[in-house]
Order: sequence, then C-alpha cells, then structure tokens
Amino acid sequence: MPIIGAVADDLTGATTTGVLLARSKAQTAVFFNEEAAEKAKGADELDAILVSSNSRPLPADEAYEKVKSATLALKRMGVKYFSKRIDTTLRGGVGVEIDAMLDQIGEDAVAVVVPAMPQSRRILVGGYSVIDGVALINTPVAKDVRTPVKENYIPRLLAGQTRRQVGLVTLDKVLAGKEAVEKALEEKRGEGCEVIVVDGITLEDVETIAKACIALKWNVVAVDPGPFTAKLAYERGLIGVEEPNIPETANEEEKTVLIAAGSATPVTKKQMEVLCEDERHVRISVEPILLINGGDEAVAEAERAVELAKEMFQEGSQPRAILFETALHGELLNLDEEDKKRGYASGMSANRINAGLGTIITKLMERVGRDRIAGLYTTGGDTMVNVCYQLGVECIQVMDYVIPQADVGRLVGSYDGLPVVGKGGLTGNDHTACDIVDRLFKEAGRK
Repeated sequence: MPIIGAVADDLTGATTTGVLLARSKAQTAVFFNEEAAEKAKGADELDAILVSSNSRPLPADEAYEKVKSATLALKRMGVKYFSKRIDTTLRGGVGVEIDAMLDQIGEDAVAVVVPAMPQSRRILVGGYSVIDGVALINTPVAKDVRTPVKENYIPRLLAGQTRRQVGLVTLDKVLAGKEAVEKALEEKRGEGCEVIVVDGITLEDVETIAKACIALKWNVVAVDPGPFTAKLAYERGLIGVEEPNIPETANEEEKTVLIAAGSATPVTKKQMEVLCEDERHVRISVEPILLINGGDEAVAEAERAVELAKEMFQEGSQPRAILFETALHGELLNLDEEDKKRGYASGMSANRINAGLGTIITKLMERVGRDRIAGLYTTGGDTMVNVCYQLGVECIQVMDYVIPQADVGRLVGSYDGLPVVGKGGLTGNDHTACDIVDRLFKEAGRK
C-alpha cells in the first residue's frame, strides 16, 4: 500500500518529486490523473504515488476541484502522508490548491511551504524567491505565456490565493537550528496560521525544517518542489539515502531519440540550438498556427512532419536525434491572443499545439517501430502529458535524473519500458539537451 502521496499541478513537476523518492529506494510511479492511479495494476505494491492534476493554468474553481479529486483518490488508496507539489517558480494557483488538499485531509492539518530547491538554485530568503541568483519576477517565468508570476514575496502571493492565514518563518530561525524552527512554527500556528512559509537556501536548511516538523508531531502537508517531501520521508524512516542510478553502457546502434519541445522559454531555445550544432541532430519545425487552427490544416501539418522524419529513417544513416518544435523558430505567439481571435476557451491554442506534437510522435513511432527509438525527450509538462496520453501510456516509473528537474523514467503500458526524460522549460544550462540525449542512449542500453 502506498504510504506517500503527492498531487502535482503538472506532469514534469510530479516526476521531479517522484525521482527524489525513487533515488532514495522508494518504488515510485507518476500517473497522469487519479483515475489512472486507481485503476493501475500493482499500485498497492508502490511506496509512493504521484498524480498530476494538470491544473496549473486553470481558473481557481477548476483547479480546486482537480486537486480535491486527486487528494480523495489518494486517500482511498491508503496514503498516509500527503504532499502538494508546487512549481519551483510558484506558477499557477498554489494557494487555491493548498486549500483543496487541506480541506480533504482534516482540521488539524497544516501546510508547511518550503519553496526551496537548492539543487536547481531555487531558494527563498526573507520570503522572497530567488532563481539562480535572480529575483523571481525578473526571470523569464514572469512573462510565461499561460501562467505569469508577478509577485516576488511568497507570503503575499499565497495570501492572495488562499482563504487561510499565511505566516512566514525567516532564515535566521532556520539557521539557528531545529529547536528555533520548532518554536517559530508553533508561534505562527498560535497566531492562527494554517499555511506557513519557511525560508531555505541549502538542503541542510530543508533537512532542519523537516526535523522540526517531525518533532512537533503535526499533521503536516508538505508544499514544495520535492526536497522537503523527500527529507520528511527520510526523517520518518520511509526512504533511504538518495543515490544516483546510472547505467554503465550506452546503446546507439540504429537508434534515434525523439524530442518534442513544447516549451517556448529562452533557456529551451538556447539548449536546442546547441544540440543542433551536432549534424547528427536534426530539427523539424512545425507551424503552430496550423495546429491551432485544427481540422484538416492540423492533420496535414502533423502528417508533413511525420513523413519528413520517416524519410530520415530510410536514408541509411538515421539521425541520432530528431527535434520537433513549434515555438523555437519565428516570432513567439501570444497564445491568449490566439484564443481570443478564434473565440476559443482559454488555453485551447496551447492544448492544440501540444496535442499536435503528441500526434506527431505517436504516428512516427507507429511507422518506424519501437526498436529504432532510443527514448523520448519532452520539454514542458503539457507536452509530456499529450505525448504519453496519445501513446497509451498508463504511468511513468521514475528512476533518476540527468540534472534536477530533468527526470528519467520508463513508460508503463504501451511501449512498456521505453526510456523517457521530461524537463521543465526553465531548467539547465546550454548543454543540458545534449546531456539528456546522451543519457537516453545509456538508458536504452540498460540491462
């Protein structure tokens, strides 16, 4: 029976937390929704289950219902310890989703929010989020096309989203040690706070916060990008020490990595430019407007991309990697404006683009065969969901990461065992895409 359960607002977020648990000896799987989790064979043999609510861009009321439904499903499955996985850049309706989870768990539950992910240089100081040395609102995420973040002070951001009182435990208390954190948490709880944000800049800080929560014996809901959830599980004796899980040999013989790039961030654009400097890696640009228009135009554009890629497999020396992208060439579209032009519901243009990428990957794999594919690499949680959904995947068994937030797993269900890496759009350095492709060939050679 699973002991640890988490609800994430997108799939790549779920894999990021899941990998930290999997690297610590927990049998862990990530599901696309709660229905898939409850229907899955062997789910009762897992130690940890993570469910994506796919709620990040949704209106508050819809996001609430999604997280509520996922939390209730985890309760039915016997989960004892709950986490609300949040984006490292606090996108989406974090406060609303905290409410949705707390409302289902019990009146004594308290949300301890630790947004720090030091492995990815995401820290919190004085309640202010700092991403790789830059204030959150000065990063590309502030201009995210679907979920921009305009508030850098996290207690104020959450206070505008939750109906519960929000408190802050500052870094000086964390640096003073476990007892100081215990006292500070108790003070905030005494003031009526049910959502308590805690500063942190190192993994040792996160560990200190976890130890304080265990000592208090509270019914804590961990609200974090992953490290706090993992430290709590370790302090509870549920998991072991985190260790890497890297295959020794690679298999590149007549195999290709397929890449679906749904992220439009400058980070992703640069990574893919560096990747394609290697002539063995080819780019196929897909026109997003045609996918947004839908109907025959979308079908024809997907078919064009599939046939172009299929020809590359027939040329005798197939590419080492094929990149399908819709937002890394030409002028960046404002997807909200595209929705308004067509009278679409909010988010429909983005959904149609991601569905198009999923269709392309699925059709290409059907035509060239699984044996010629080393693995899949997706950027952006919505893209990963669409690719896996159209492939008929039940869930992803998570295993390791290339770098934090670039997570390695294997498909379960259709194309069972095929390696996959999902990466957030803002993660990594210029060479991360190259490293991910290299890792997928190693995973293809895993015994």
